[in-house]
Amino acid sequence: MSSTSFARGIFLGELREEEIFPYPQVLDSDQKETISMMMEAGHAFFQNTNDAAANDSAEKIPEEQLDEMRQLGMYGLMVPEEYGGLALTNTMYAKFGELTGEYDLGLGIHTGAHQSIGYKGILLYGNPEQKEKYLPSLASGDVFACFCLTEPSSGSDASSIKTRAVLNEAGTHYVMNGAKIWISNGGIAEIFTVFAQTPAIDAKTGETKDKITAFIVERAFGGVSHGPPEKKMGIKCSNTSEVYFENVEIPVENVLGEVGGGFKVAMNILNNGRFGMGACLTGTMRMLISKAVDHANNRKQFVSNLREYQGIQQKIARMNLLCYANESMAYMLCGNMDRGAPEYQIEAAMSKIFASQSAWDVCDETIQILGGAGFMKDVGIERWMRDLRIFRIFEGTNDILKLFIALNGVQELGNLFKKQGNLGTVMGLAQKRVLGMGSLKTKVHADLEPSVKQLQEDITKFHIATSAQVIKYKKKIIEQQVVLNRIAESSILLQSMAAVISRANLAAEKGDTSEVVLASAWCGEAHQKIAALVADMQNADLTKVDNATLNVGKLSLDNNGYLAQSPI
Repeated sequence: MSSTSFARGIFLGELREEEIFPYPQVLDSDQKETISMMMEAGHAFFQNTNDAAANDSAEKIPEEQLDEMRQLGMYGLMVPEEYGGLALTNTMYAKFGELTGEYDLGLGIHTGAHQSIGYKGILLYGNPEQKEKYLPSLASGDVFACFCLTEPSSGSDASSIKTRAVLNEAGTHYVMNGAKIWISNGGIAEIFTVFAQTPAIDAKTGETKDKITAFIVERAFGGVSHGPPEKKMGIKCSNTSEVYFENVEIPVENVLGEVGGGFKVAMNILNNGRFGMGACLTGTMRMLISKAVDHANNRKQFVSNLREYQGIQQKIARMNLLCYANESMAYMLCGNMDRGAPEYQIEAAMSKIFASQSAWDVCDETIQILGGAGFMKDVGIERWMRDLRIFRIFEGTNDILKLFIALNGVQELGNLFKKQGNLGTVMGLAQKRVLGMGSLKTKVHADLEPSVKQLQEDITKFHIATSAQVIKYKKKIIEQQVVLNRIAESSILLQSMAAVISRANLAAEKGDTSEVVLASAWCGEAHQKIAALVADMQNADLTKVDNATLNVGKLSLDNNGYLAQSPI
């Protein structure tokens, strides 16, 4: 079956409409009513019960507040009703997640670490017995879960973990030893999704090799302990600690998925868990924009309100555009997941990167617009900046995810070109594929047609430029991270253009053309950025500049610090 992924298609010079048009509308009337009531209850909770500043200062969430969260069902949002959950769809879960983005990111990390990744493996890979045993108490919040992958010697390189689990002679239990670091909920969890090296037979060679296996571990098994809560820059009310496993005996029934299949389990949990970040940070950006706009409308400097100055208008505009593009990408991703899209890992990575960077930029500009007031703790924006900084690091650093996106895309091209003969044939194929792309089959609102044209032109340019890089570097392209970053950044912008066009078109079809202004402005900006990135990829002289810059980095590393001497 051929892929319908828009993100994959652009690398091949294809504009795949199946997952882009129409913009996903996946909630029926009952689901809309349900999420509306939940949002109302959620707003009341965050406004009347939750005190984000107090949670931040105390570096914990009060027990009575946790009890109210349990009563609201906040710990089992996507768990099937048969196990005591609310059975929300991906889109409904994402919408509810906007609340934590708007009010308290630290609390959002606590609940997300529990259900987005903590017990997500049981939802995705658990057998009926495992689900029956664990999900009811997890959904109710009677016990908390966490996801244990990161170790002192393995961060982004998950395959290099050292924690081991060896089957005992009786074949009844695995005995686990090892340590995990920076584990959200690590100090309060009773159920742990843990990844460890296990001896496994290679199906191809018959040899025994270490492979990662996923386990469901209970603190009650014994031998599980944790360190003190980590002192963090932000998200302080969420618990983060080291977790230790010393001769922990785990029943063989608690293997999650297949023995030796743990790496796939871990990656799919993270891929599946990323989808909610874009919506969560939409809540953050909306809140920040409101504060910035309120200040600009009411603060007077040099006779006029700040709102009258182009510099402020430009900042407010960019904040709106970033939020709109992010929100459009986030709910397109969720909607396609709910529609049963067979693959979404590239789109999820794109959404995570775009959301985390955009929210940081919006927060930074909010502080700039508020000036000295924005720097003051009592105003509260500084807490958001501290909280937001982690989002570009956890659940896959943005740097690694950019490489993931680019390498997946160039692999598609490599497989295609491998079938061709000489260089001329390959480039001829690239040109032919572009020329044959044709126009968008879906009819869009007339005011969006220029944006569609920009999107088509940019896919063409992107495909040709990326093809040239694949041909130039061949297998060694994996070493060209500067080039790969440009490829990834271009592809993310293309995804964002498609998302805003589709969303604005849906609104226009309903008689609301206000979003066309947002979509057109964003596409115009993205169009210029893509042109610059593509030009950089095609500029032979820039390679010299890149090499010179990289050389400075290498020299600084060799020098163990800053290269230059003080001029004084």
